[in-house]
Amino acid sequence: MADLEAVLADVSYLMAMEKSKCTPAARASKKIVLPDPSVRSVMHKYLEKKNEVNFDKIFNQVIGYILFKDFCENCCDEPVPQLKFYEEIKNYEKLECSEERRKLARDIYDNFIMKELLAHAHDYPKHAVAHVQKYLLKNEVPVNLFEPYIQEIFNHLRNEPFKKFLESEKYTRYCQWKNLELNINLTMNDFSVHRIIGRGGFGEVYGCRKADTGKMYAMKCLDKKRIKMKQGETLALNERIMLSLVSTGVSVSFSKYR
Repeated sequence: MADLEAVLADVSYLMAMEKSKCTPAARASKKIVLPDPSVRSVMHKYLEKKNEVNFDKIFNQVIGYILFKDFCENCCDEPVPQLKFYEEIKNYEKLECSEERRKLARDIYDNFIMKELLAHAHDYPKHAVAHVQKYLLKNEVPVNLFEPYIQEIFNHLRNEPFKKFLESEKYTRYCQWKNLELNINLTMNDFSVHRIIGRGGFGEVYGCRKADTGKMYAMKCLDKKRIKMKQGETLALNERIMLSLVSTGVSVSFSKYR
């Protein structure tokens, strides 16, 4: 009987994984409604008080990055090629195959460095160019090949483009999303929970599917008694903080204790 239950749990989990790739869950009953744009002034003051109205805070959040990118590509008066340069560098860093990295590295160098050098328009330090050329001449493509350019790109983006972004409707939309984020109230009823996919020192990890979007998450359910017995409150909280700082599809729930 236990084997049959395990098989059924596996089938349910696999079906949920497959559905999450294409269609929203059947229980999706309402769309997300953003608050009125007038919430911008209140949220701007709130975010300023928390020191979150700065380039680094906004750019390193998914919704902030998406809206800033949208602004640069569709609303900015002048082109912002640095953003495309940054995205290509990130794509390069994700590659594991040396041959693929070599090809993309050459494309990046030709399109974003050499082209500007020939036009005398490459507004980056000489040491950054020298760093890339040194490795490419040796046909080497380390993951950090374009690292000297990252901070220079950020320095440019955080100036005029970011200042104009803060004056735009895209920032208003960002404030709307942040307001929604503050007021959202997730419960277990928002997820369909499937089989255990892992275990840790303080509990189990379950596969679960968000009812309104159909997206799959990993949900960690902590055992309160086990945490107290091992005096692991600090460790559990530190794990939660670390997971919240990582761009990952992990949903951490402290509301489900046994």
